[in-house]
Amino acid sequence: MSFEKTLLLGFIAGATIFLGLPIGRLRRPAPNLRAMLNAVAVGILLFLVWDVLSQAWEPIDTALSDYHAGNGGLGDAIGYGILLAAGLGIGLLGLVAYERWMDRRAGTRRATLVDPETDDPLVLPDTGPTTPRTRTSVLMVDSWSPARQLALMVAVGIGLHNFAEGLAIGQSAAKSEVALATLLVIGFGLHNATEGFGITAPLAGETDVHGERILPSWGLLVVLGIIGGGPTFIGTGIGYSFTSEWMSVAFLALAAGSILYVVLQLVGVAAKTRRMDILAYGVFIGLVAGFLTDAIVTAAGA
Repeated sequence: MSFEKTLLLGFIAGATIFLGLPIGRLRRPAPNLRAMLNAVAVGILLFLVWDVLSQAWEPIDTALSDYHAGNGGLGDAIGYGILLAAGLGIGLLGLVAYERWMDRRAGTRRATLVDPETDDPLVLPDTGPTTPRTRTSVLMVDSWSPARQLALMVAVGIGLHNFAEGLAIGQSAAKSEVALATLLVIGFGLHNATEGFGITAPLAGETDVHGERILPSWGLLVVLGIIGGGPTFIGTGIGYSFTSEWMSVAFLALAAGSILYVVLQLVGVAAKTRRMDILAYGVFIGLVAGFLTDAIVTAAGA
């Protein structure tokens, strides 16, 4: 299979993540629907943690089996193990440090108030009919709400995972395993479609000070989709021309750590609703969706 066709497959697999993003534009999602979306996202991400860690552990398990059979030393197993632990720690604890840094920046940064009609700087009077708004930008992450920052973290974690998926697609195409590469694209494409719901789940309950729903802009959704799905395309190109077990383990470990952090955050959000029944149902649905879409990849022999 040519490099151009392989890149097209990688693009298709990554682009399906956009199918789940428009749900973030729902104007008035019911509280139970918001809780269910959050719970389904937890289930999907829990599956991804299991899937990513199992793939990252496979080279270690193989190296240990070879050592037991007398076909190799412990060097590879120890090296992969250190890489897995380091990536997991950086992915998990790095996001903890990042969040604290963002909190400090948000605490010291002064918001710029502007007139909602003229967009000019506004000096607030003691009373008045005009309600100021804060100038925000997709690029000014420190000015984002906690919900949007959490959605960004979800997208980053999923993007790291999808990079490893792209490596698998590119590697299969490079070996002229066209049928396998095609089935991988179908499986990963279905998988990525469910991941779009995980990205938008934190945005479903975002409201302003008056309790009105804040809709994420299409620009924001596109940026989150590129962060989450774009690495599939990049990984496909790299996997076609260059493959490395060590690089794959590193990215899988980083993905596992970052996704695990996001899961902890979403469980905290779910706990505030005091609806453990919705959390249980949603997690079950998310897990089933993850396993069903992954079954296609397994059927392909990957």
